[in-house]
Parts: sequence; structure tokens; C-alpha cells
Amino acid sequence: LCPSAGVRGVAAASSPCDKACNPRMGNLAHGRALRTQTSCGRRAAEPFCSYSEDAERRCRRPRCGRCSGAQAGLAHPPAAMADSPFRLPRTWWQAAHDALRETIRLDLETAFYFTHLIMVFKSPRPAAMVLERSQDFGETWKPYKYFAANCSATFGLEDDVRQRGAICTSRYSSPFPCTGGEVIFRALSPPYAAEDPYSAEAQAQLKITNLRVRLLQRQGCPCLAASPAPQPPPALHYAIYDFIVKGSCFCNGHADHCIPVAGFRPTKAAGVFHVVHGKCMCKHNTAGPHCQHCAPLYNDQPWQAADGKTGAPRECQSCKCNGHADTCHFDMAAWLASGNRSGGVCDNCQHNTEGQHCQRCKLGFYRDLRRPFSAPDACKPCSCHPVGSAVLPLGPGTFCDPSTGDCPCKPGVAGPRCDHCLPGYWGFGPYGCRPCDCARSCDPHTGDCLSSEVSWHNEAPPFQAVLNESEPTWGWEDEQGFSALRHSGKCECKEQVLGNPKVFCGMKYTYVIKTKILSAHDKGSHAEVSVKIKKVLKSTKLKILRGKRTLYPESWTNRGCTCPILNPGLEYLVAGHEDVRTGRLIVNMKSFVHQWKSALGRKVLEILKRDCN
Repeated sequence: LCPSAGVRGVAAASSPCDKACNPRMGNLAHGRALRTQTSCGRRAAEPFCSYSEDAERRCRRPRCGRCSGAQAGLAHPPAAMADSPFRLPRTWWQAAHDALRETIRLDLETAFYFTHLIMVFKSPRPAAMVLERSQDFGETWKPYKYFAANCSATFGLEDDVRQRGAICTSRYSSPFPCTGGEVIFRALSPPYAAEDPYSAEAQAQLKITNLRVRLLQRQGCPCLAASPAPQPPPALHYAIYDFIVKGSCFCNGHADHCIPVAGFRPTKAAGVFHVVHGKCMCKHNTAGPHCQHCAPLYNDQPWQAADGKTGAPRECQSCKCNGHADTCHFDMAAWLASGNRSGGVCDNCQHNTEGQHCQRCKLGFYRDLRRPFSAPDACKPCSCHPVGSAVLPLGPGTFCDPSTGDCPCKPGVAGPRCDHCLPGYWGFGPYGCRPCDCARSCDPHTGDCLSSEVSWHNEAPPFQAVLNESEPTWGWEDEQGFSALRHSGKCECKEQVLGNPKVFCGMKYTYVIKTKILSAHDKGSHAEVSVKIKKVLKSTKLKILRGKRTLYPESWTNRGCTCPILNPGLEYLVAGHEDVRTGRLIVNMKSFVHQWKSALGRKVLEILKRDCN
């Protein structure tokens, strides 16, 4: 069977549940109590007679008997409608003789899919009745179908015999046959036919928590009398052999097996061995009693019901949490920002990680490259010296570089932990280290000049540049600082090289600009470089406009200098990363910084368009 054949077709086509699937169907009335308002003989024994007709609709001899709820062999309770119609075909429920109207009700412990109803009457079928369902455990009810010998006169409705799709029908309200007459209703009959049984439209029609039939008007057997002698009027009552409610566990196409709902205890019925249970054993990375949401670590995309038309399972996709989270949730803002590719946000990142995907170490920890990032100990605590480490300009305290573990050092301080002075500096203390006032090196503790032979690098001559009069000249103002520009002998800056485009794209730069360096300012704990942006080749989250802006070199406090080198007066192509939280454009040793050339600009722009998308 193809998936479009409905709920049963999907179940048969995909029994392993590798595609859209559905649990086995059965009679929802099995194992559950049918409730009626009355039963014959409940208060006292009642005589009754049943009538039937021959092929020419002549009355056969009536069959009469007694109904008594006190005697098992004479009782006709509601449970008789839900026993096995094959093993016990001649058992029935019968209403009290004085019941002009009656209600049969099936209450379910959870939501189920209902496909069709079959009622087999022992008495003549009612002249009028209504089939109704509830989807909120009996709080509200909606009609499925009205049944009447005359729809217009009884309910004021059109008859589907004459108007296709009408909600009333006269097909099942004839008194003939006087016994064994059937009433059949299909939940997806016109106008409610649906190609996909898991669509929202199909669910609105098929999903039920309660089902009830209201029997509104009795009728007798109008068979022809066998003799001309006057016959006594036949006694009227409702009597039903079988009440078959076909349906299945409601799993949105994500399960082929169900187990009992917690606390549910099936009622015992003669000849009944299979009960349709209501809690789905979910597949396709889904969860919930009806597989109605994604499993805890599979919320990277919005949950969807399976596609019953094509058979596509529409599995939930796993979040990328790098092994550092047990659950994640779907975030619509992240989904839209990713271009509808990924919306999973990891919950409660463990092992000192943070981020949407637990993809980076928390502040105060750094990445141990000797361990795979999925390892619990991939993030190690920073070990920055409390005296020599500086407070980062972008954070509330002293933290190390999360990718290397290097600590941000105060001016003149060196070492991964910032625990000693740079060569040529002395006086390690709360304000960093001071430059030696010597032709050669000095004692790092006292500042006394040393006479031993050491190599010494003279300061680089001041940079001379021709600047436009409208732009400020290069200057360090009054701050005392040390940079690659002023102390190039003490700094070695390694530049990124434009080689393989995949490597460039792999750096995931969030901004690329053409800019002119105006001036630099040493703030003690960090440096700021004033620039004039002349062209924006790429920006991601921050709004970058042409004009004056500040770049923030990150590596100054790590090395006692500003790297990469940005010479005032020159134009550069700068590719780096945005700090969205502070709105800053960051420059560090991972940045791509090269003096501007038109050919370089064209090549980078081509790489951005061709290789980085």
C-alpha cells in the first residue's frame, strides 16, 4: 500500500518505521467501558419481544423473552457491545423499555485516532440519531454525522443522498432490516477526505478523546402481518449487538507500537485479547505521549509530523553541542538568523563551556589543544598571575585567551601567566614593569644596569608619513606605552598570508574592510587605533559604515605590543571578527591585515563571493 492510502496504508508500507508509520489499528472499545443511560432489567425483570421479517417483508413469529440484570444469562449490559463479534456474535445491549432516548458513550484515557464506526443493531435502527466526538475529554462536543429518515424534517439539514458531503444522511435510518441492520461512518469520508493522515486538517477530523452516539427516536418493525387478524403493536426498544470503534494510537506518524498509558487498567471482556493502547514508543528522534515534540537533544529544527502522503519521516535533527549538554531547545530567532538551517540552542553547557553550541570555553578557561573539544577536560582553568595580569577591556575581570591560555599582561610584563618582566624592563608590580634606563639591560628586580654583553635593539625611528590636512596626525598623546611601532625590536608580529581560499574562509571573518590608519592610543591595559573606513567588503551583525571608527587590537597586552602592525597614514585591508556584545571591531593575530592594493581587494572580494558562501 502506498503512504497516501491513509493511516492503515502508512503502517503497512513502513513496518520498520524507517518512514512515516502508524501503530496497529483495532477496536478502541475493547478493554474500555461503554456507558449508557439505561439497561433493560437493571431495576426489575422486563419482558420483551424482537421482530424480524422475511424476504417479502412479512412478519416472522416474534421472539420473546425476559431481561434481568440480576441473572447473568438474562442480562444485556453495555459491555456486550464491546465483546468479540466473532466469538460471541449473539450477545447484545438493550435499553430499558421506557427509554425514549438513549446515549452510548466511550471515554478514552488519552487522544486516539478514530477512523470509522460500525454499529450492528438487534432492534430496528433509530429513526434519528447523532454521532459526536470530543477532543478535550468531554468539555466540548462536535457532531460527526446526523442520521435521520428525513434529514430536513428532523434536523433541518440537507441529505447527503442528494447533496454530496452533507452532514446528515438517510442511508442508515430505515427500519429494515428489523434486526441486523448496520450503521457505518467513516471519519475521512467526503467532505473530509485528506491525502496526508497526519496533516493538521486530518488531525482536526480524526483525533478524539471521547465518542458518543445519541439515539433520539425509536421505531418498530413495520413488517406485513402474516394474517389479516389485527396484531398488537410491537414493543419499542433500542438493542445493539456490536459497537466497533476502529482507530489507533495517535503518534503523528512517528511510532509503530504503543504501550498502556500510566494508570490505565483495561476492562476484561469475553473473547477480547487485543487492546489498543495510547502511549507511543516514539521513533525518528521524537518524544512525548504522542511523539508531539523532539527528544531532548534533537531540537535543531522545528518539530514536524511525518508526511503520510510521501512517507517522509521528518525526523528531528540533533543539536550540535560538542558532547557538553544533555538537552537543547529550539529558538526561532536562531533559526531565522541561520537562514532556516539550525535553531538548536544547547541548555546548561557543562565542562566549563558556553555558547549556542557549547562551542567555546567559558571566561576563565582556555582550550587545551591536546584534547578533543568533545572531551570533558578540553577547557582548562586560566592560571594568570594576580599581579602581572591586566583586566581585559572587553570583560569584567582578568581572563586568559580562551584559545591559547595566554593571559593579558600589564605594560612591560611577559610570560603566558604574566609572571615576569619583559627583557629591558624591571620592577614587576601592580602597574606592570618599567623600561630600563640603561644602554643595555638591567636587573629585573632593582633596575640596576647590567654590564654583561646583551643584544640590544634600538628603538625604531619615528614613522614619517604624509597625511591629508583634514586628518589627524599620528601620535601616542600623553600615554606611556610600548608598541611594535615604537619598540619594534621587542616585538615580532606574524602576519596571516592569503593562500588557499578555503583557509581564508575557514577563519570565518565577520568583517572585511578597506581602512586608513589615522592614530593610535595606548590606554595602559589596551590599545585603540583610530581609522577611517573607506570600503566595507563584508559585515555580519554589526552595522559598519564608511567613516571614522576605532579598531581594538587584542594582542597588545599579551605581548607588550600591538600586533598586527598598523602604520599610521597607510591604507590596509583588514579582515577580523566582531564583538557583538560590545559593538567593537577586533584585530588580533588571527586577523588578516595587509597593506591595501587594488588587486588584493579584488581577489579577496572574489573569494568572499565564490568560496565563502
